[in-house]
Amino acid sequence: MVSINEIPLSADNQQFSIAIAGASYKMAVSWRDPVWCLDLFRDDSTPLALALPLVSGADLLAQHIYLNLGFALVVGTDIVGQENPTKTDLGITSHLYVVTE
Repeated sequence: MVSINEIPLSADNQQFSIAIAGASYKMAVSWRDPVWCLDLFRDDSTPLALALPLVSGADLLAQHIYLNLGFALVVGTDIVGQENPTKTDLGITSHLYVVTE
């Protein structure tokens, strides 16, 4: 069964710990004009994927499939025609989802 859950974000640079698919990770989200970027780390701060642009329409981790993380990260927006989160709408009308099976 596929499970889709939103990772709550705000339109601010942020760092947090998160449990996904039975493992603990750290994430950092920051505005790097003109896009928001995500850094993903193991719980011990070992980098897994750095500077992933938060763009909608694709699995942000697709290029890192070799890591066998067991989940996907996908961005979606509530506004028709808007492709990516803006500097001020992250977590409001633009969302980051984790998809697990």
